[in-house]
Amino acid sequence: MLCHCPLLRRQIADGRVAFGINHEMRDFSNDRKKDLDLVLCTPSGAARHGRVGTLADMVAEYHITLSEDEQEALRQLPSLKRAPVGSVLMALEAKACMTAHQRALPRLYDELNSSHLTVHGASDQAIAAGFVMVNIAERYLSPDLNKKHRQSDPEWSTHRQPKDAQITVDKVAQLPRRSKTGDQGYDALAIVVVSCANDGSPVTLFNRAPAPQPGGNYHYAAMIDRLAAIYATRFKDL
Repeated sequence: MLCHCPLLRRQIADGRVAFGINHEMRDFSNDRKKDLDLVLCTPSGAARHGRVGTLADMVAEYHITLSEDEQEALRQLPSLKRAPVGSVLMALEAKACMTAHQRALPRLYDELNSSHLTVHGASDQAIAAGFVMVNIAERYLSPDLNKKHRQSDPEWSTHRQPKDAQITVDKVAQLPRRSKTGDQGYDALAIVVVSCANDGSPVTLFNRAPAPQPGGNYHYAAMIDRLAAIYATRFKDL
């Protein structure tokens, strides 16, 4: 998003925008609260405990693998600092459905649906973004089922693919979206399909159906373009 939104880059360089992780948002209208995975915000005047980190620091902290081009692109961006959260400008809820797809659907939907309600209950102007990763691997080594004998006697979870992935993508696509403030729903939403056995083999991006296709509303690139456009319009006077 920083690569696609010049306004956001300028505001970060000026110190007007920071980020927070696992930030608790409270719905002002219903007094419900929820932890949001990532927020862009104005920095609060509150004292920060612990070290001050940046977005770039997260690469090493979370062992994120970047290509040389990606590393260079990151170096060219202004330093986005982690800070105590003041006003939330954008909040991202990220979820993954890796196994037991059909059984996980009600909770997955409810958690995603409650996120945009909490964000807009706190501030109608805030941008609510959602990201969902769906596994299309035919078998999966579940951490919950393999706490003791993962190496010597693994217990595999099997999936009916691509049906399991398809029903999950279809259910996420039922989440409410909004095209203007005042409505309920996500301002932007992306679904990414991966093949992950969780056995140490490579995790690969799956680009064929049921994965959203380029140009579609739920494609990752479409989400980034939409977020950049909304941000540039909604927060130009920040």
